[in-house]
Amino acid sequence: GDILDAYLKTDGVWIFTRNKEFYKTSNEKECADKCEAERNFTCRAFLFTRKKLQCLTLAENSKMTVAFTSTDTVLYEKRIYLMQCKRGIGTDYRGTEAKTRRSIPCQKWADKIPHKPKYTPEKYPNAGLEENYCRNPDADESGPWCYTTDPAVRFDYCAIPECEDQITHTGEGECMQCNGEDYHGEVSRTESGLECQRWDVQEPHMHGFIQKHYPEKDLKMNYCRNPDGELRPWCFTTNPNKRWEYCNIPRCTTPPPVSGLASQCLSGKGEDYRGRIATTESGNACQHWNTQFPHKHGWIPDRYPCKGLEENYCRNPDGEKKPWCYTTNSSVRWEYCTIPPCDRTEQWIAGMNNVPVQVPLTEECYRGKGQSYRGTTSVTALGKKCQAWSSMFPHRHIKTPDRFPDADLRDNYCRNPDGDSSPWCFTTDPNTIWEYCNIKKCDDHTQ
Repeated sequence: GDILDAYLKTDGVWIFTRNKEFYKTSNEKECADKCEAERNFTCRAFLFTRKKLQCLTLAENSKMTVAFTSTDTVLYEKRIYLMQCKRGIGTDYRGTEAKTRRSIPCQKWADKIPHKPKYTPEKYPNAGLEENYCRNPDADESGPWCYTTDPAVRFDYCAIPECEDQITHTGEGECMQCNGEDYHGEVSRTESGLECQRWDVQEPHMHGFIQKHYPEKDLKMNYCRNPDGELRPWCFTTNPNKRWEYCNIPRCTTPPPVSGLASQCLSGKGEDYRGRIATTESGNACQHWNTQFPHKHGWIPDRYPCKGLEENYCRNPDGEKKPWCYTTNSSVRWEYCTIPPCDRTEQWIAGMNNVPVQVPLTEECYRGKGQSYRGTTSVTALGKKCQAWSSMFPHRHIKTPDRFPDADLRDNYCRNPDGDSSPWCFTTDPNTIWEYCNIKKCDDHTQ
């Protein structure tokens, strides 16, 4: 799996920490590699600043220190250190419970009194014997334990709840098809056991996922949902330091129902197109969806089982204006495909509502820093396709249309909402968060 799967990600948060190391990395995965290789301390989390590409490995996480908002920063915390529940006998439990089931405080693993320990951090460096936290270094069948501070009681077990009890909650027997876009169950806890925030409240996290804006998404109570095309259902949490988290909903063992909408022609945006056209409108051959060459991408068929990502056929998995594909031309990352329309009348209506074509006009340019630029360029200086501002895939961010209402963050057009040096965008390349756009600066004499 992806190295980042072992981390929980929170946008726009910085945590105060004394024990940290600075590194220069080009993306989050490289920063995660630094965290895994950290030898100066136990790395529980890392901070990555998107614009400066700065990586900070951290000894603390949000459960151990204070957090505050910080634009353009993303916090990644190792899941294992956030779990306040145990799986099985809890040999991998790394939570912060530090008292026994009878509420006796635990002795520090490095201390020699009141009990001389057999299990110490020096002898068992991989057992997580930090501070006086409950652990299970000897794989005891009864679960995590600790030496106690009571001279009359050498050790005792700790009352660590089972993760499964927290996660299933009211959702026993529930499962999801595809990526859970149609999941309507009642699971209301995240995979680490946090309670979900109700969709109709804005505390502790403000958000734009409101029932009246997404009437078809069934945003009821605080149930886990997938309103934005994520990998699986999620929710905002009631923990002020953890904005959102995935929910642990198993995939159904029965295959998803075959959709009657599969179409061999273009209807609407073509999200239901399942034809076999595999060349772009300029004649480039399409790259197979299950390959990463010549272009690396995140639309992997196994992750999105119901998007029709077969062979190298043109598809529209992300709500673009029509089907597209990555190309086998290394200098052209992606292009739209020409799909015959199902109905001329329908095509005309769709055309009236479509966004302008993405190829910029030759005279397009920007003035100053480009904060007033309102053109339709949606390609970066290195030829990467821009991610839609309202989308959170492949990069979650806070530069959303509702947060920057005056910045005209339409579709995936290049913009400059934050006063950068020129228009930019998030990219659809999972390994490149953002880039400046391929737009010239206006000649002073250009009207």
